[in-house]
Amino acid sequence: MKIVVPTNDDKGLDSNVAEHFGRCATYTFLNENGEVIEVAPNTSEHGGESGLPPELMRDHGANILLCKGIGSRAIGLCKEFGIDVYVCPSVSVKDIFEKWKKGELKKASMEDSC
Repeated sequence: MKIVVPTNDDKGLDSNVAEHFGRCATYTFLNENGEVIEVAPNTSEHGGESGLPPELMRDHGANILLCKGIGSRAIGLCKEFGIDVYVCPSVSVKDIFEKWKKGELKKASMEDSC
């Protein structure tokens, strides 16, 4: 299992969760124990390069996305790529992971899109 959190910086578990997953600076990848295994720059078209954010996450092997906000098109693409999406207004990577691990996060539906 590989978990991805869109982040504004590269501070590991103390990184701030980005407001919208596609426009983040970096993606912080965690294992199922909440340990940071990789931080990747946002090289999607939203980051000034090419491809869509769900494609980048899929290419890095993520199957769970924890985020604050996400659009309906992205939710659909994540679903197509086998990436489960959970939304929560958390501040840090550590906080959003701990809430997910405790089962406190809501699995995103089209009604949760922004």
